[in-house]
Amino acid sequence: MDSRRPPLAPACPTLPEYVRHWAETTPDRRAFTFVEHPAQHSRGVHRTLTWRRLDVRVRALAARLADGTDPGDRVALLCPQGTEYVTAFLAALAAGLVAVPLYTPGLPGHADRLAGVLADARPSVVVTTSRTRDEVRDFLGTGGPRIVVADEVPDDEGRGREPVAPDAGATAYLQYTSGSTRAPAGVEISHGNVVANARQALSAYGLDTRPMTSVGWLPLYHDMGLVLSVAAPVARGALSVLMDPAAFLHEPVRWLRLLAAHPDAVSAAPNFAYDYCVATVTADQKEGLRLDKVTALINGSEPVRPGTADRFHAAFADQGLAPGTHCPSYGLAEATVFVCAARPGEPLSRFALDRDALAAGKALPARPDDPRAVLLAGCGTPAGQRVRIADPVSRALLSEGEVGEIWVQGPNVGRGYWNRDAEEVFGAEFADAASGPGRWLRTGDLGTVLEGQLVVTGRLKDLIIVDGRNHYPQDVEATAQEAHDAVRRDRLAAFAAPGGTGGECAVVVAEHARTALLAELDVAAVARAVRGAVSARHGLRLADVVLVPPGTVPRTSSGKVSRALTRARYLEGAYGGRARAGAAG
Repeated sequence: MDSRRPPLAPACPTLPEYVRHWAETTPDRRAFTFVEHPAQHSRGVHRTLTWRRLDVRVRALAARLADGTDPGDRVALLCPQGTEYVTAFLAALAAGLVAVPLYTPGLPGHADRLAGVLADARPSVVVTTSRTRDEVRDFLGTGGPRIVVADEVPDDEGRGREPVAPDAGATAYLQYTSGSTRAPAGVEISHGNVVANARQALSAYGLDTRPMTSVGWLPLYHDMGLVLSVAAPVARGALSVLMDPAAFLHEPVRWLRLLAAHPDAVSAAPNFAYDYCVATVTADQKEGLRLDKVTALINGSEPVRPGTADRFHAAFADQGLAPGTHCPSYGLAEATVFVCAARPGEPLSRFALDRDALAAGKALPARPDDPRAVLLAGCGTPAGQRVRIADPVSRALLSEGEVGEIWVQGPNVGRGYWNRDAEEVFGAEFADAASGPGRWLRTGDLGTVLEGQLVVTGRLKDLIIVDGRNHYPQDVEATAQEAHDAVRRDRLAAFAAPGGTGGECAVVVAEHARTALLAELDVAAVARAVRGAVSARHGLRLADVVLVPPGTVPRTSSGKVSRALTRARYLEGAYGGRARAGAAG
């Protein structure tokens, strides 16, 4: 799977050089707008930076960061979502330092991860804002890194300083992985990596030759949020409209209103967000909402379910939303973010595959109405990079229809992991060099190629292997959440645990729905329903079904359920005091 497109013009080697270019050529055009929602039903307060104003703020903050630091020192970004976050990120790059996109200590449930990442990255400077200065200072304690308050640095701080011209091959930032399957690791993304990936994404979605506005609520510490809401608009000279993730979660229609308000809008969200909009946006909120000018809605970061796209477009068809706007995509932090995408305007590619054959490593067609069929969406093709499917053990190149590990090669692939040996991940080679010469990125994700499109089937480390048969956890989870109304959607984890005879068994830990009271639930009945559905559809006997309160199943910083952490807590007995159906056998 190959694709080559000419680069965007101007071809600046780094993001700060793009900022200076747009500040000189289009100084009064809007660059970034942050929409704040101070009240429950607020339509939003807009705060905007022009390209000239952005350049002034980047220069000033870069000058402050450069004082007392050496090239390559890390700068941790502990800012809330907003224009200060954008400025701080670009300023760290402009100063020749290494940005570490993170979040404020107040993000619920992630204080331990934040502490771990800071200990790993060892930043010399932490950037925050006046609004969050006190909580950052309390979190860091005495003797920690220097704190710079972004919105208190005066404009004239950058006057008289010549901007640094970083080497395109130098590390620009550390993108810490979400930790859904292992401990977070910092991927070293170079200046050249992020510029290349921004261009690849713009080309893939057809945004390199047409007007665009990025509209996003994904957190800027997340790889997709950072590239789609910062890097791509900077490389394109386009407007980026930001909102806080919490504002979306509190009232999802806010996101849709911003999409409607900005022609040629492109946005991205994980699979659950589209279902969330369908479930919560009311008929009154749809009144007057027009979505006919939306260019692309990217669906990534989770298994892309065709049914979700169908429900979302059915729910908003009367608002003018075109079916071709839904773009299933695939990416990962080790490749900066973007790898493959379906193109806007094309119908959704959907594949019904035989479950048993898929478990055996073959993608064979099945009838869509077959209850044992697995329904998957195609994630399109790459732009500016190569994708191959390899046998994860023999490293042999696999042909179309065979399931194996997804390997990636291109200018967007990161330099490696910070302070870790990454040769096994970033330096893979095919057993037969002619199959794909050079070094490849092993993604750890499983997939196949069908009809020329990448189809992602799961995560290699997440596979549940019981009695010699492979089961994909996301399939088991989808079945379990449909088995009983009391199971909360997208808030459950299926994983393998040690069995009593030395093998492995399967376990499901699920949150109950917020509308249900645990004390009033017939937990045994819920467990029976889940066991029966999983047994009938997958031929898999669940050894344990655990029902826990909302908010109990841990999630990564990007919002995905962390199966690895759920499994670890289960094995530690952390759910022993919850409502437990009990281990079978």
